[in-house]
Amino acid sequence: MGLLNERVAVITGAGGGIGRGVAHAFAREGAAVVIAEINEESGRQVEQELHGLGGRALFVRTDVTSKASIEAAVQATVAHFGSVDILVNNAFIPTPNVLLEEKTDEMLELTLTSALWAPWWAMRAVMPHMRERRWGRIVNFYSIDTETGAWLHADYNTAKSGIVGLTRSAASEWGRFNITVNAIAPTAMGATYFKLAAENPGFAERSAAARPLGRSGDPEQDIGPAVVFLSSEMSRFITGETLHVDGGLHLPGYNSRPPHVPAREY
Repeated sequence: MGLLNERVAVITGAGGGIGRGVAHAFAREGAAVVIAEINEESGRQVEQELHGLGGRALFVRTDVTSKASIEAAVQATVAHFGSVDILVNNAFIPTPNVLLEEKTDEMLELTLTSALWAPWWAMRAVMPHMRERRWGRIVNFYSIDTETGAWLHADYNTAKSGIVGLTRSAASEWGRFNITVNAIAPTAMGATYFKLAAENPGFAERSAAARPLGRSGDPEQDIGPAVVFLSSEMSRFITGETLHVDGGLHLPGYNSRPPHVPAREY
């Protein structure tokens, strides 16, 4: 008997990185997992991986910039598995890493759509099903970047600030249906991490050293269990909370100013 036995979960962006790690952790705990992913190749690959673990899994091609696509994914989940108990809002679409004054309205619009509107749409789509069952778990993804004002991420930081308000509002209002809503701020060795490590010699070592625990996180072994906890009966009395899952990085924080940008300009 796993912690998520007989539960049905929708995980957006589960085709890779942290989303894939969470999907694996969920399958090992007995959940049926819907991989709501736009990339068909990676989505079907994760579906097969979960089947290989003996889990129940379904890939549903999902474009998180489309309300209709998100709603269709929820409908497909209910049609295939009979319910939806857990929603993990992980997916977002990155924009170019440029200074705030160089960010365009189109970049902000894309980030707000994928990182804030998408969770809004998904949460409202699953809520009636959770309300009917009088049980639900929603986990939204926040970011330490917002707390540090990370350079080159102004649009992302703006959207993730909204996630905190959305999480707390839903926790306040939907608790009457026995639906908990929490957020996590994870850092782990996902696609972005490996890209930065390949492009910047010494990045992996510096990243590990910046954390009090002295290592970088693994999507399945480090982030997955935290999401499992917030999605299970073990967290039944926790809602509206934001949990840092980053090896302690939030304690010292970090300075993300690019080296080519002077500290002062006149």
